[in-house]
Amino acid sequence: MARPNFRSGFFVSQQFARFCLVSLVTDFVVVGSGVAGLRAAIELATSGAQVTILTKDKANESNTEYAQGGVAVVMSEDDSADLHEGDTLVAGAGLCDEAAVEVLVTEGTRYIRELIDWGTEFDREGDSLLFTREAAHSRNRILHAHGDATGAEFVRSLIARAGREKTINLLAFANTDGLLVDDGRCVGVRYLDPILRSPREVYAKAVIMCTGGAGQLYQHTTNPEVATGDGMAMAYLAGAEMADMEFVQFHPTALSIEGAPRFLLSEAMRGEGGVLRNINGDRFMQRYDERLELAPRDIVSRSIVAEMRRTGSRHVYLDMTAFDGMFLRERFPKINEVCLKFGLNMAEAQLPVSPASHYCMGGIRTDLWGRSTLPGLYAAGEVSCTGVHGANRLASNSLLEGLVFGARSGAAALSDSEYLLMSVPADTEHSRTMVPSRSAISVAVKKRVKRIMWERVGILRDKASIQRALAELEQIAAGRIDRASRNFVTLAALVSRGALWREESRGGHYRTDFPESDDRFRVHSIQSLDMPITSDSQIDFYHDR
Repeated sequence: MARPNFRSGFFVSQQFARFCLVSLVTDFVVVGSGVAGLRAAIELATSGAQVTILTKDKANESNTEYAQGGVAVVMSEDDSADLHEGDTLVAGAGLCDEAAVEVLVTEGTRYIRELIDWGTEFDREGDSLLFTREAAHSRNRILHAHGDATGAEFVRSLIARAGREKTINLLAFANTDGLLVDDGRCVGVRYLDPILRSPREVYAKAVIMCTGGAGQLYQHTTNPEVATGDGMAMAYLAGAEMADMEFVQFHPTALSIEGAPRFLLSEAMRGEGGVLRNINGDRFMQRYDERLELAPRDIVSRSIVAEMRRTGSRHVYLDMTAFDGMFLRERFPKINEVCLKFGLNMAEAQLPVSPASHYCMGGIRTDLWGRSTLPGLYAAGEVSCTGVHGANRLASNSLLEGLVFGARSGAAALSDSEYLLMSVPADTEHSRTMVPSRSAISVAVKKRVKRIMWERVGILRDKASIQRALAELEQIAAGRIDRASRNFVTLAALVSRGALWREESRGGHYRTDFPESDDRFRVHSIQSLDMPITSDSQIDFYHDR
């Protein structure tokens, strides 16, 4: 088959004609339209490259859109990169890679200033940026936008900036379900055409995976419906290494009302002085940590679970009644709106809360430039694991991570492929076996996996429960399930295997049968298709290659 012109757009290959499959050729594919994906696409497009962004929902539907708390950045006079780095390392419970953290805190300031230049509207006091504090931060370094709509403002400004690049083509409602690999290199992706409802392939010099996290693995989550971890599962099944999959962060304060979604009540509410009370109205965090409500998220979540068990209740309360109603409405407008919807006036009523899955510290293993172990595949944002978060992400570091490593992954993909000649494989196994597939995970499979993960591999874990989870997941995988469902089950198994292997408690991973940290496990867990779970030090891979 003749090699297509790289910028020729759409073409029909002879090999795929009998499958009625139209293939797209582009310079780069970015999967996901959150902060990391949009920033990577902008980095690529400013060089003149043709970029195709695939997103499985509307363009602004991502974890970024729902980020309320803000973005942590060193820009205030009493702050420094060393202090931000130190806070991040403490929260990461000894498993952060210092080189990655240094990149985050030193380069983050530049990228936030760039966002401001692009029109991002952060909250101000007069002409000065308004900084607040959140749990485990030693300084007021959190920037917010429109009170509690920081993520939405990030997406708005990044989409507007991306819209100025004529070489970016964004395909909404295009569900990616697999990576295309030829001769050991990732050469594109397979997705479901949103109009034709049939499979399609797009070939590129490189793929940047920015699909976000996997909060939907759990029965209770603050994440949107799209956060099913597809990108992680696809990368693993294509041969990329995964790191630290056992570390899942559970947000302490999700609104807990029967029949209502687990809406996130921002960390900033406790940062402003909100307190936690048990079902009897008593403040309780002093029993568990001297930092009280501002302890790291993993500690606060476990403390809430312990208090619920102690008092025989299904929730605790977040008390904001010490604050003026006008202040709460202006500071937390979206949260105020949702609470009122359920008959809760924050200035008068205590808010029922309980923990819910929120963030994945593990993911596709990458270096400091987003390179995975599979050539041609890059990753940035929550789908990746640079080692920057360690065992527990510091509050409000995620938006900053998406900006910094999104830009870096774009730059690396450009540099690495500068002299790459791309061709579409004439005869590959994936093209011979291509069949239409549904884009949605089976409702029955999803419901069962979410229950298993919440009950067996949740906030508190032990060997027997994890082993039972793995047995149930294996049973599901042995049945007749579609590709999307298999990806979901595969991801749940990766988290469970990591949790079984790590016989200690550290950060977001807590084993009741191994309640203490163990220096033997001060290493990253590594999983891949061709080897059993193993470990690696914090030194070699993550440094620049």
